Amino acid sequence: MICKKEWQQFFSSVTGYLVLGLFLLITGLLLFVFPDTSLLSFGYANLNGFFNLMPWLLLFLVPAITMRSISEEMRSGTFEVLRTLPISTLRIITGKYFGVMLIILVALLPTTIYAFSMQALSVTGGIDKGATAGSYISLIFLSGVYAAIGIYASSLAKNMIAAFAIGAFLSFTLFSGFDALSQLPVFAGGADYYIQLFGIKTHTASMSRGVIDWRDLIYFISLTGFFLYITQLQVNQQQTQH
Repeated sequence: MICKKEWQQFFSSVTGYLVLGLFLLITGLLLFVFPDTSLLSFGYANLNGFFNLMPWLLLFLVPAITMRSISEEMRSGTFEVLRTLPISTLRIITGKYFGVMLIILVALLPTTIYAFSMQALSVTGGIDKGATAGSYISLIFLSGVYAAIGIYASSLAKNMIAAFAIGAFLSFTLFSGFDALSQLPVFAGGADYYIQLFGIKTHTASMSRGVIDWRDLIYFISLTGFFLYITQLQVNQQQTQH
């Protein structure tokens, strides 16, 4: 029920359609029109450019989807109505999470046409199907973490714009912050590797090679669970204060 409500809330106004339409438009322009990023400029069937761009595009798409999840409910008072139902706060939050993930999957689904297009245009060999499948799986898990972060940001903020900004900032920090930190000379000699393991970028790159390692799966699932848990704590605290 909560999942369905989140879906309907996102598409209840033109904003939802605009967000998804803008995402697909920008993706298409970057991958097939702009020469510096066009997949057609490489001269061979390769989707690396697409998968390198997607984490950055999702940094804006996912917070735009999640920014209303809790902040708008709190502002309008409808969250109090949800709390009167015989369901726990955790179930409300996970319901919203799966609703957001469903919207993200709908956004990602049309992008599979790029893989089919590159396969059809290739004259020798085609795309690396294993790496492509692994990359899409990594995007789903990456989106899952971004979604959990975005919902947490929405529980912190009092308005949607602030929720978007906080969600995008936290996602950016976890994606590339540890990788950038590891480049400091003070961490050279072994510590840099362990610092990179805390960041999302390293685990995404690992799965994009087509190898699904259980350690990467545990990382993504644990990070998602952590943000959903602290969202529950934040919401319960807010309800206690009211």
